[in-house]
Amino acid sequence: MELNWVEYIGLAAGTLTTAAYLPQVWKTWRTKAVGDISLVMYTSMTLGVLLWLIYGVLIKAPAVILANAVGLALVGGMLRLKIVYDRRPPQARPAAPAEPNQRP
Repeated sequence: MELNWVEYIGLAAGTLTTAAYLPQVWKTWRTKAVGDISLVMYTSMTLGVLLWLIYGVLIKAPAVILANAVGLALVGGMLRLKIVYDRRPPQARPAAPAEPNQRP
């Protein structure tokens, strides 16, 4: 497979958009606080990324396949965290950390 400048743009775009999920996944995994995370949003995002992955495989587009395979792992993992942490009893859920610049 020969990479041309168009593929490099696709790989760069895929890297940036996929990496954008990392801070949210890391924060949720660390704090286990999922109260403000939308189940509907992450369910639809997971299904959408899965469809993009299938599309990439069908058209044999490496940038689309790679970005969406990693993206599916991240958004699917986030969806799993949301489901698992939401099922915990309320007393076992940590309070969301206060934002440092928030006024009372």
